[in-house]
Amino acid sequence: MRPVPSALRRSVFHWAVGALAGLALAPAAFAQAPAYPSKPITIVVGYPPGGSTDLMGRMVGTELSNRLGQPVVIENIGGAGGAIGAQKVASAQPDGYTLLVGASNELAINKLVTKKVKYDIKDFTAIGLVASQPLVLVASPASGVKNAADFIQLVSKNPGKYSYGSSGVGTSLHLAGEMLKSQGKLFMTHIPYRGVAPLTNDLVGNNLVGNNLEFGVFVLSSGLPHIKSGKVIALGTTEAKRSPITPDIPALAESPQFKNVDIGVWFALMAPANLPKPVHDKLRKALTDALQSPEFRKKLEATGSVVASPTVDTDKYIASEIDKYRKIVQFAKIEE
Repeated sequence: MRPVPSALRRSVFHWAVGALAGLALAPAAFAQAPAYPSKPITIVVGYPPGGSTDLMGRMVGTELSNRLGQPVVIENIGGAGGAIGAQKVASAQPDGYTLLVGASNELAINKLVTKKVKYDIKDFTAIGLVASQPLVLVASPASGVKNAADFIQLVSKNPGKYSYGSSGVGTSLHLAGEMLKSQGKLFMTHIPYRGVAPLTNDLVGNNLVGNNLEFGVFVLSSGLPHIKSGKVIALGTTEAKRSPITPDIPALAESPQFKNVDIGVWFALMAPANLPKPVHDKLRKALTDALQSPEFRKKLEATGSVVASPTVDTDKYIASEIDKYRKIVQFAKIEE
């Protein structure tokens, strides 16, 4: 065998030393990468401050901050029924630092009623459901209607005469009203308002000359103060069973004509699509721990919310909700 030249031996030796050094340094370099989260997290809320989604976002943000050890900043980006804020998150880097606390409007309904919405539910990674609230059908005292049976009888005998108001076209409140019309075979006019405040003013002021709004659909937490004060009459909540928050208010589904009525508003924590699994798992654990915390549950229930079960498959739940909303949109021919 011919001897290996000394120059070649030195070259191989230096290469081997370099390779070993690289292998030794690689784990160290990897270990030095900052663990998630290493900086503040932003939660986008697609509505102005003060509404139910904003409140939910701030409550979730506080819980995540406490559990992840980083500040959580709430960024309110209102407009287009929550769609502008949702679009920002759908387009963000999937690194766990831009999240969305969204409601059923922007996550499941908007895409069905307007072509202006460019994102799809597939553009998000679901971290988990947070809570839900039923809606409530209410009547103006001036209408003389005291319960769901009175409502059905009055509207059935006077097709097209009566109106109901909601907080806008394509909202959960609007779809709930159309579900009632569909299942009860009722003919009513929908009057969309730019938010809950003007709807409340007209409904409460129904005894004023020229005001002909007799009925309205509210998120339960928004309607409850007016129900308790006697300014409006609660006819029933819109989920399949009575809300544990208001067990004295019947579910509309208790009436035979509305036996299949089951609709509400829900809130979920979402991230952009393609979120790395370790980041997803860390966020999911933080949310699950929060949902199991008695203190956090008490805060949510105080807002009229039903706390979501941490075991719910969020992707399947949202898909089933989209199917339900699609049928209502097609029935009512809702389009913006």
